[in-house]
Amino acid sequence: MDFLNSSEVDVAYYTLSQKGEVMYYKDLVMEVIEKKQKPVQSLSGAIAEVYTLINMDSRFQHTGKSMWGLTEWNPPEVKRSHATAATKSVAVKPKPTNRRREKLLEGIQEEI
Repeated sequence: MDFLNSSEVDVAYYTLSQKGEVMYYKDLVMEVIEKKQKPVQSLSGAIAEVYTLINMDSRFQHTGKSMWGLTEWNPPEVKRSHATAATKSVAVKPKPTNRRREKLLEGIQEEI
């Protein structure tokens, strides 16, 4: 891969796909900066810039504890069909009643 002519996110994607496992964000970003051989005036600024690009790209997935992986490594969530949902029994709690409402209903029933 031609790192010098590739975008930072493409280099990050390539790096993760070659590694095959999640990486700590700072290690991933530092590897991108090194591979790009990008002149850096402010290291913290360069880290923030690359991190922001990764965060905005849907190919990457935050896996927790500052670790990043590729979205394609996790299968998409399967939407349940209505038939599946209908076969499951769900306990429905009765709505709590309002005491004033109960008294009004009692009054109406007594008038009838």
